[in-house]
Amino acid sequence: MSTGRAVADDGGSGLVSFRRNVWWGLAGTVACVLGFAVGDWVLDPDVPAGLRALTGLSTAATIVACGVLLGQRMRDRAPSAGWLVTAGCAALVAGAVPLTVGNFGIWSIAPAATISVLVMFLPIRRAWQALGLALLVLPAIGLVTALATGEPNVAHAVWMPALMVVAFGPAMLGMVRAWQVTARLDDARRLAGQLAVADERLRFAADLHDIQGHHLQVIALKSELAARLAEADPARAAEQMREVQQLAGDALRETRALVQGYRRTTLDAEIANASRVLAAAGVQVRADVDAGLAAALPQAPRSLLGLVVREATTNVLRHSSATRAAIVLVPDDAGARLVIDNDGARPAVAGDGTGLASLAERLDAVGGRLSWVSDDDRFVVTATVTG
Repeated sequence: MSTGRAVADDGGSGLVSFRRNVWWGLAGTVACVLGFAVGDWVLDPDVPAGLRALTGLSTAATIVACGVLLGQRMRDRAPSAGWLVTAGCAALVAGAVPLTVGNFGIWSIAPAATISVLVMFLPIRRAWQALGLALLVLPAIGLVTALATGEPNVAHAVWMPALMVVAFGPAMLGMVRAWQVTARLDDARRLAGQLAVADERLRFAADLHDIQGHHLQVIALKSELAARLAEADPARAAEQMREVQQLAGDALRETRALVQGYRRTTLDAEIANASRVLAAAGVQVRADVDAGLAAALPQAPRSLLGLVVREATTNVLRHSSATRAAIVLVPDDAGARLVIDNDGARPAVAGDGTGLASLAERLDAVGGRLSWVSDDDRFVVTATVTG
């Protein structure tokens, strides 16, 4: 994951400021520690002027190079070869000069700081391995030099380099890791927003499918009936076409209401409409509905049950040669149970569950459940919701 990409436009999340603060914290730590630790020795008049100047310049170059490399790391850029060489050479000189004159207290600061900056460009496991190696190598250099020069305080020559590696390395890796986690969390926040938009679009598409699919199916049915009656019974044909006109108007109004976000499905109205439509198609309908129960349900479950009635009615018209159907709404253990049962089901209905599958997901989101089963020529849809 590219944290640099995530920060290009933080959308007010504060990542740009956080990245800047992390950089100032890391670069400032390197500058302050090196400046204060080496500064006293560089300004010491007892130290030869040439050595002081060389150490001061190399320390300053180390600070600048580490700052540039930290900036590149915070932007997820590859380290510049020139700055890598500058940092390595400057740290080598800033450590070698004090070491050659027996100052075992400050020689390891610049190398340890530079190593800690460079390992941040490595994968996390290799970075820790590199720090572990530095934890062995730098104290070993101090030990060998102390023994070679007759330094009486050998322990100081060993633990000081180890302390510098431990002080710089974990702190820098921890800060960069915190930055990476923060950037990833911001990416997750963005993704959650995108998924919410996508989910809302799917919900809108499902509602639009419910409206248009139901009305168009009924319009097609009544238009077909009117065509058959045109010559035999013009009056009934005209009546059917008036109903088609009314249905088309209803579909247009409901579509507009859906787009504006005002549409609400009424369970009672959907059951009554389903009974009328199925009866018009020659299906004998039995509706056993507890009106008080329907009114007592919360808005979201009641609306979803209405959509189930609509989808099931559309499936009866499209995928069956039903002669009988039943719509039953009764109390359930925790709320209500809706059962829609019809005969004359064709095998295709079992595999045509796109609308039902979408409704099942939406019911599951509010603690309900939707199932359907095909048994010989019967098709049963069962929906349960909590009250």
